[in-house]
Formats: sequence, C-alpha cells, structure tokens
Amino acid sequence: MYASQAAIAISNARLRANMQRALVRLEREQQALRASEESFRQAFEYAPSGMAVADMGGDQHGRLLRTNDALCRLLGRPAATLRRYSFSELVHPEDIRTLLRTSAEGGRAELRLERRDGSYVWVSLRNSVVADTADGPRFLLTHVEDIEERKSREIQLAHRASHDSLTGLPNSAELRARLSARLCSRPDAVREARGARGTRDAAVQAVDAAYGGYEGYGNHEAYEGYEGRADYEGRGGYDGRDGYEGYEDFGPLSGDPFDHHEHLVAPNDDPEADDGTKGLAVLFCDLDGFKSINDRFGHNTGDEVLIEVARRLTAGVRDGDTVARLGGDEFVVLADGLGAADAADLAVRLRNAIIPPIRVDGRAVRVGASFGIGWASCGMSVEEVLQSADQRMYVEKRSRKQVHRRAG
Repeated sequence: MYASQAAIAISNARLRANMQRALVRLEREQQALRASEESFRQAFEYAPSGMAVADMGGDQHGRLLRTNDALCRLLGRPAATLRRYSFSELVHPEDIRTLLRTSAEGGRAELRLERRDGSYVWVSLRNSVVADTADGPRFLLTHVEDIEERKSREIQLAHRASHDSLTGLPNSAELRARLSARLCSRPDAVREARGARGTRDAAVQAVDAAYGGYEGYGNHEAYEGYEGRADYEGRGGYDGRDGYEGYEDFGPLSGDPFDHHEHLVAPNDDPEADDGTKGLAVLFCDLDGFKSINDRFGHNTGDEVLIEVARRLTAGVRDGDTVARLGGDEFVVLADGLGAADAADLAVRLRNAIIPPIRVDGRAVRVGASFGIGWASCGMSVEEVLQSADQRMYVEKRSRKQVHRRAG
C-alpha cells in the first residue's frame, strides 16, 4: 500500500511538473504571439505607405476591415469612413477591369483611387492572402503605394511623344496611329462592293462572301445576338479558335468570325449619287500666305499664327474629332460619320474660321487655307489615305489660284 501510494505521489509530482512546463511554454508562446501581433500592428499602423486588410469571404467580400493612417491621409478619409467601402467602390470606373484582373494572391496593379474631394490618385496595389489560423478566415492584405508623381511624369512623357510641342495638337506619329487603328487590310472586297452596290452593308457582306465566313455570319444574325460581345477583349483570347475549320486560310484580320472591326467605306463624291453613306473624312489643310508672314515678321510671329490657327481649327470641330499638326503649316482633321456634303461644309467653315485677322504684337496678319478632302477606307494604308487628301488639297489650291488670276 505504501509502495502504491508512493508511486501515485511520484506520478502526481511528474504531472504537476509537466503541467508547469506546459504552462510556461504556453505563456511564452502567448507572449511571442502578442509580441508578433504588436510588431504587425506597429508595422501596419506606422508604415509610410498605405496598408489595408479586406474581407475575403461572406456577403461582404472585399470590404475594408482595417486601414492605416497613411492610407487614410492618402485618400483624405478617416478609418471609420473607409470601413464602409471596398476597393471596387473607390477605384476609377476606367480601372475596374484592371482591379478585377488582379489576382487575389500576389496580385499587383496600377490604378486610380478616389479621394474624398472627388479627385483621383494613381496607386500601386500589391495583394497577399493571410489567415488567422490554419483553417481560419482568410483576409486580403493590401499594400497601397502612392505613384502619382511617377505616373504624372509617364503621362507627360507620353503626351510629349505624341503631341506637337508648339500647338499641343496630336503630332504626325499620333495622327498615323489613330488612322491605323481605324483601318484594316481587307482589300478589294470592300472597294468593289462599294462601287457595285454603294452601301456599307453591301461592302461588309461582300467581304464575308469573299473570305468564306462561317454559317450564319454572312448576315450577322448569329453575331448580333452574341451576349456579352462588347466585353470580349480582342479576338486573341478566344478559346478554341485554332480548331476552327479553315481558320488559318483566312489570313490576318480577314475572315475571323469574331472580328469586331467596323469597316470604313468612302462615301460617293458625286452629290447626285449620294446614297447616304457616312465615312471617316480626312481634311488636309495647308495655310496660304504663311511663308511670307514668316519671312517678313520672323518665326516668333509665325509660331503665334500657327498656335491661333490650331485653336480655331480645334474650336471648329466636334468633340471626338481629331485636329493634328502634320508639320510646318500643314494640319489634318479626322472627322468620322460624315457624308460628302457634310465634309465639304466642314471644310468651308474651317476655312472661314482661319481667314479673320490674327493679332500678333500689335499687328494684324492674315492667312488663308486650302483644304483637300480624302476618305479613309479599309484596304488603304495610312500613307495612301494622307496622300489622297494631300493631292486633293493641291488640286483645290491650284484651282483657286487660277480663279484669282482670271479675276485679276
């Protein structure tokens, strides 16, 4: 009995010792956890850039649960206010897709977030997923870095590369890029159909027939009903297109049944044969008498004249039209959705806007303008489009000179 009681006492002593050691380990682990949490809290709260924790589950997926002072200062909103939002509600509408394409794990994106005053700031978002425990709830930890200054420099550099330094208009390279974006290489079918049938619909149908198309696409009935086609980003992502029978025979930008390109067809120049077709008008403008102003009054006066002409041209076109400076005293206007008569009226209005005197350094100078109207049509290159408008401008300039000589 004594031996049994002694064994029990020894066992209890061992249990007490083990429990004490376990309690010590638990206390140390809790202290380490508290220290880790305090380190994370301090790193989170006092980070020089924005930090946020967002919910990743439930009905409030993406809602901001916690934000640091740097993010509050960046967005001009207190933490209590930010907890009512998710990043999708703060992001610029044009950047929604960028945010959605960002992977939740290790994702990164550059986008704009809305400040309290309604302005937007460029930020870089970096995401990582954290969890309370192995099977606990998952949260999204987001690092928000202010990149407004860098982005502004990039935008300024891009603007300088694509715009004329004197007038601020799109330059020759930007003009060609915008024209190229509207043209495709579908050649003879468009032009033949335009001449034979005289309508845009006939031209597109002829293209479909020429390149084979696919069943139901020639009349576009199947395509017009395609749900969500406006959100489809480029034909390059279409799964399974490589398996489309005969696809490789179509050539680039030719027979793709998911080609969303709207083909450009030139209207008929003959007013009596006007069929109502609208096209992309290319108005080539060359100033008359500009060289004499440059020679007589100097380049500073000439520069002021070019700046004023650019302003008058821009004021005379619609929103969405392009006024570009091709170089020297040559300008080009791109105006979409015009018929032949509309383009002629536009040329007259712009010429009349340029003619009034321009005051520079207390003196009034005058320049005239000659316009040539060309049309962008699929199957043409950018250079062919510009050359066509340029040639028509010189024809118009010569004819006006002849009229002046006869009048004199």
